[in-house]
Amino acid sequence: MTGVSMDVVAGDAGAWPALPFEQWQATCATVHMWTQIVGKTRLALAPPENHWWQVPLYVTSRGLTTSPMPSGSRTVSVDFDFLDHQLHIRTSDGATFALPLAPRSVADFYAAYVAALASLGFEPSIRPVPVEVEIAIPFPEDRQHASYDADAAQRWWRLLLQADRVLKRFRGRFVGKSSPVHFFWGSFDLAATRFSGRRAPRHPGGAPNCPAYVMVEAYSHECSSCGLWPGGGALAEPAFYAYAYPEPAGYADRPVLPAGAYYDAFLREFILPCEVVRRAPAPDEALLAFAQSTYEAAADLGGWDRAALERARA
Repeated sequence: MTGVSMDVVAGDAGAWPALPFEQWQATCATVHMWTQIVGKTRLALAPPENHWWQVPLYVTSRGLTTSPMPSGSRTVSVDFDFLDHQLHIRTSDGATFALPLAPRSVADFYAAYVAALASLGFEPSIRPVPVEVEIAIPFPEDRQHASYDADAAQRWWRLLLQADRVLKRFRGRFVGKSSPVHFFWGSFDLAATRFSGRRAPRHPGGAPNCPAYVMVEAYSHECSSCGLWPGGGALAEPAFYAYAYPEPAGYADRPVLPAGAYYDAFLREFILPCEVVRRAPAPDEALLAFAQSTYEAAADLGGWDRAALERARA
């Protein structure tokens, strides 16, 4: 769209599609498991980084990617393509393999994926059980999740694409330690996190079917996080969220932007429904206001050295 700014394009309803959770709940659950299978490949192959930053996936112009993963002197990358609805496996020596993204059980996807990797010479050690879900059906046994609505999957990716783009703008405002904008397959959400530089109290854990040490490492330092979640439970649609760890006194009562954002006492997070962003005159600015105001709540109330951590803005 030559001559049209990205901010104008972002205001188009097609760029921020509607996606009520009930309309794609089954597909969401299935794709969640598929991303866990692929994500566990990265967990097996990539060298450790702080806060588990070696394990997330990344948004691309077609879907999600592992980025190159090392195995000896070779690398392999795995890409979800939500435009052509394919899973592509590509190696540094030119070998490729494609699996169609279509209705199939998690068990069948897992078997086909592991066989494809082996045919290319990669056999990572994967614990074939999902994490951060209440009911953890081992992948080889999961025939319950077998849905794939291509339109819904593509809509979710388009929401991720817009969120990724805007959160990268937000990340550029910070000169302290901050995470990439990345997709955590355990919780199935896109996240961007800023850190104060100070150690945090030991996290108590508590994520379902997930060892406590995972959360201890993830939250070893004080942080303020903002991201996009697909919905479910009390949330009937995708929503942006923001939280602080540890949560400073007064955080829940802090006014944040834009209108329509609120603090959820059960989740202990600020919530901004995607529909509020989608219908805003300037969706980018609405999301940026949410990310900025929730960060300021954490930083001000938590006593962060904002002058040292933030890039000066004109």
